[in-house]
Amino acid sequence: MNWRFPLLFVLGALTSVCSQFSFYPLEELSSDVGIQVFNQIVKAKPQDNVVVSPHGIASVLGVLQLGADGKTKKQLTTMMRYSVNGVGKALKKINRLIVSKKNKDIVTIANAVFAKSGFKMEVPFVTRNKEVFQCSVKSVDFEDPNAACDSINQWVKNETRGMIDQVLAPDDIDGSLTRLVLVNAVYFKGLWKSRFRPENTKKRPFYGADGKTYQVPMLSQLSIFRCGTTSTPNELWYNIIELPYHGEMISMLIALPTESTTPLSAIIPHISTKTIGSWMTTMVAKRVQVILPKFTAVAETDLKDPLKALGITDMFDQSKANFAKITSKLVLFGTESLHVSHVLQKTKIEVSEDGTKASAATTAILIARSSPPWFIVDRPFVFFIRHNPTGTILFMGQINKP
Repeated sequence: MNWRFPLLFVLGALTSVCSQFSFYPLEELSSDVGIQVFNQIVKAKPQDNVVVSPHGIASVLGVLQLGADGKTKKQLTTMMRYSVNGVGKALKKINRLIVSKKNKDIVTIANAVFAKSGFKMEVPFVTRNKEVFQCSVKSVDFEDPNAACDSINQWVKNETRGMIDQVLAPDDIDGSLTRLVLVNAVYFKGLWKSRFRPENTKKRPFYGADGKTYQVPMLSQLSIFRCGTTSTPNELWYNIIELPYHGEMISMLIALPTESTTPLSAIIPHISTKTIGSWMTTMVAKRVQVILPKFTAVAETDLKDPLKALGITDMFDQSKANFAKITSKLVLFGTESLHVSHVLQKTKIEVSEDGTKASAATTAILIARSSPPWFIVDRPFVFFIRHNPTGTILFMGQINKP
């Protein structure tokens, strides 16, 4: 008899936005996994604000892949299109580049395994996760769900600088069955290279996906940005713009349909890391008047259904999940086996004109006298926060109502 116990995965991710290089195809693959998950989520929530961390999702699946075996591992590898064991050194290097102090903007990535007191894990699983994902192991008492939640939430709160204070509730933990909770936290805080002046922020109309018009604070500035227009394979045109942070290694990219009659859902499925890479080579710098909503968006998402829709099914099925590389612990009458009960992600983004301390980095020189083009983000749009040297998508989202 196999004894099956749930394995709970929680991701806490946020970005606080005070508001060339060679690519690593491997990390673009990682981000593509998250983009595919995002596509599944927005299909079910076409009119909601949705924010996820593709890099966080890829990190979680990578940790799971290191512990999986058999068909469970095959499904994860098929989805991710690479084996973590084969590219561990490259992933470690990529993560080091993302959190490098050379970025100037603040990026932190943290992974942790919270294990039931006394639960024995395979040494190679623990060692490999520490090497590749800098994943630490912490002991908690799941038989006291409230105390366990407090410990995990406090860790996430610390790693996200207090921006996300709760990703887990006591009801998410089964005191008698939960063995492991694996957590990933991604934090980003960037100052605009060219800041938005507070005195230019005014309420303007934003035309929501629900057909209603909202008066929202809009940031505004006239400066030089890289932007352009492109289309999907079926010739639905959309506008793109890059808003760099002061370190210039990280940028926010915004895309919105050119025609107000084109729904956001018509262009999102066509966007991948390859698409975004093509934007980076085709956008041109020009003097442009940017109008952008000031917004805060918080999203809590259970990623189980999106992952199952993409073919990762066995790890959620207690009769099929194979995580033999995490533990081979024997219990009375058989082997203690694990399956995943939930994959949860809570994400928060704030976009504002803040960041005036970085005003010394504002170097745009406006000399042209002709009337500049306008880039007005006054209807649903999709955004990406991208680490340019690696092509990593740290965060992405659709905003239907600021």
